[in-house]
Amino acid sequence: MATNKFIFFIFIFLLNLSFSSHAQAPKLLKTIIVDAGHGGSDNGAVGEYEGSLRSKEKNVTLAISKKLVAVLQRELSDVSIIPTRTTDIFQNVNEKARIANQYHGDLFICIHADSGPLKTARRQIGTHIVTHYKVTYTGKGKKKKKKKAAYEVEEPLYQYYKLPLQRAGTSVWIFASHKTSDKLKAIIDNADEFNIEAEDSLNNNIDFTSPEMKPIVAIYAKRFQLKSINIGMLVEDEIAKTGRKSLGLNQRQVGIRVLQSTNMPAILIETGFINNEEDERYINSEEGQNELAESITQAVKRYKNIVENGKSTNGAVVQNDVNQDPQRNNPPIVK
Repeated sequence: MATNKFIFFIFIFLLNLSFSSHAQAPKLLKTIIVDAGHGGSDNGAVGEYEGSLRSKEKNVTLAISKKLVAVLQRELSDVSIIPTRTTDIFQNVNEKARIANQYHGDLFICIHADSGPLKTARRQIGTHIVTHYKVTYTGKGKKKKKKKAAYEVEEPLYQYYKLPLQRAGTSVWIFASHKTSDKLKAIIDNADEFNIEAEDSLNNNIDFTSPEMKPIVAIYAKRFQLKSINIGMLVEDEIAKTGRKSLGLNQRQVGIRVLQSTNMPAILIETGFINNEEDERYINSEEGQNELAESITQAVKRYKNIVENGKSTNGAVVQNDVNQDPQRNNPPIVK
């Protein structure tokens, strides 16, 4: 017991030293995981409004992810870029998270396309003859009889169709602040793949499930959330520079399983609304996909510079609110 406590206190010392001495030993951004949402039997959202391209989210996310991987590899040659999938295969969210954790990712970027409920409209396309029946009765009591007489009426003939969404734009999502317990669980469940930031020789002997380690794991879960906010704000900022409508950095209160199950900073990017006419064409176009890949890469480069050097490439720190966050605070940059 005394030995365990000694190891624990030594670890705390080294951890604090690591947290406070980034100038001497910066935390390097070595591995980025790029996830193309959905895939295989899971189409995701589908363009369903009248006149849509009938595109499938799984194909859009794969195309954008491939371009993003290529641009990241070109711009960040010293970083390992790992895609979760490169073909049209199905992976549940646990498998995606497992891949990210297995490769010791320092950042998880999940690519998706948004959608929403569609309104139904109708238009008259002609008329048709409809047969109706008029019912009358004769007699009374037991002698009462029902007579049914047919007659025809010309009525309008309607065609029903789906209207495109009016909502458009790109949004960035992080796991909600009240879901840090899930992030904590991801760290504990993947202890074998988890790298602590302290440079010490005790890593392989640490039991992350022990009572002594729970506060440390909780610190990492919170740090991951703050770092997720940082990269999310930078992505939002770079997207807005293109002139596209940015819907901000958001927290989904019910949680986003794939973000909560990765033991690293993680964001999900809704690149556009697949059921909005302009957005669907944008996220399916080579120009749109390339622009998104370039914007996300610029954000990652700024984030990398913050993590490793303590400042952004343009010398400015992005300040913004996190939508749906009860605190609505501007978070600090976390290195």
